[in-house]
Amino acid sequence: MLWRGRRQSDNVEDERGGGGFGMGPGGGFRIPVGGATGGGLSLSGIIFLVILFLALRACGIDPVEILEGGGGMGTGGGQVSRTAPQSQDEMKQFVSTVLAETEDVWNGIFQTNGRTYEEPKLVLFSGHARSNCGFASSAAGPFYCPDDHKVYIDLSFFDQLDRQFGASGDFAQAYVLAHEVGHHVQNLLGILPKVNRMRQSMDEEQSNAVSVRVELQADCFAGIWGHYTAQKGLLEKGDLEDALNAAKQIGDDTLQRRSQGYVVPETFNHGTSAQRMKWFNLGFQSGKLQDCDTFNNPV
Repeated sequence: MLWRGRRQSDNVEDERGGGGFGMGPGGGFRIPVGGATGGGLSLSGIIFLVILFLALRACGIDPVEILEGGGGMGTGGGQVSRTAPQSQDEMKQFVSTVLAETEDVWNGIFQTNGRTYEEPKLVLFSGHARSNCGFASSAAGPFYCPDDHKVYIDLSFFDQLDRQFGASGDFAQAYVLAHEVGHHVQNLLGILPKVNRMRQSMDEEQSNAVSVRVELQADCFAGIWGHYTAQKGLLEKGDLEDALNAAKQIGDDTLQRRSQGYVVPETFNHGTSAQRMKWFNLGFQSGKLQDCDTFNNPV
C-alpha cells in the first residue's frame, strides 16, 4: 500500500506508556485474537503486587518499564522517560495515514447521502487502557467503543497478526483498522444502537448470530474503504490478497480450529473465514453501502 507522504489524521490520541486501569460498561467490538492463560498467584500475592505497583507509581517509577528491562528515571518532576521504538513510531505514522484515508472516504460517502460524518478518535495504548466501554487490554485485540466514538488499538497487535496468525502486509493491517472504523459507521447510522436493543431480549445463541451479521457488515464497510483506496491508485500487487488472508485467519472457525482443534458454530460471533472474506470482497468490488446489508441477506 502506497501510504508514505500522504496526509496523517489529527484524530490520534497516543496513550502508550500512560496506561490506566478502570472498569466501565461493556459494549466494545473486538476482533477475536485468542484467549488468555491462567496464572498461579495466590490472593495475597496479587494484593502484594497491586500495593507494590501503586507504591512505585507514587514514586514516579513505571513498573512496566522495569519489567521490560528499562526503568531509567528521567529528570524533572520525577517523570519516567518513555521513548517508543522506531518501528512503533513508523507504525503510528502508518495508522494515522490509514485513519486519514478512512476519513476522506467516509466524509465523501456521508456527504453524498446528505449526512455529516463525525470522525472517530484512534487511541494508541500499550498493554492496557481505559475506555467508556470498560477496560481495554492488548490481549483482546483492537476494538471500537460506541459510547465514546473511539477505536482502541495496541500496535503490537500487528506483530501478533503476522507471527501468530500468518497475516502479513500493510494492507492487511489497514483492513483491521478499517473494520473498526466500520463499526463507527454502523454507530453513526444507528445500526449498533438498534442491535443492542434487540440483544436485550435474546438468548446467547441468538445474540451471537446477530453479532456475526454486525461484524460481517463492518468487514463489508472496510471493503468499501478498500474500493476507494484502490481507485486512488494506492494499492500494490498482492494487497487485496493480504487483506483477504487476514480476514481468513481471524474467522471464528479458523481461530477455534487452531486453538482447540474443533469448531462450535453456535458460539461464532464474528463469522467464518469464508464469510469474512466474502463480505470484505463484496464491499471492495461494489463500493456501495446498500450492498453491505448483512441483516436482510444470507450471510
